[in-house]
Amino acid sequence: MLLIILLLVVPIVITGCVPGDGRNTTNKPAGFFWGVWHGWIAPISLVIELFDKNIRIYEVHNSGWWYDFGFYIAVISGFGGISFFRKKKRKRL
Repeated sequence: MLLIILLLVVPIVITGCVPGDGRNTTNKPAGFFWGVWHGWIAPISLVIELFDKNIRIYEVHNSGWWYDFGFYIAVISGFGGISFFRKKKRKRL
């Protein structure tokens, strides 16, 4: 029962902070931490964007370079890009 509740509640909570929801404006732009968050939920934002034209993957009202940096760091690390640089340890027999 707890799993069912989590599967219903978590997507609703996550979608409350998608880019383009009106939370950020030109007077109050999204910064570094919003960039990180929007990068992490980019796949979810992509699906929502198919049904709602106001929702975007990337927040247009942002603070510039810092938002971009946070967004790209989250996208790269969230999708396993950093694991390409790690060396795999091999077991010796």
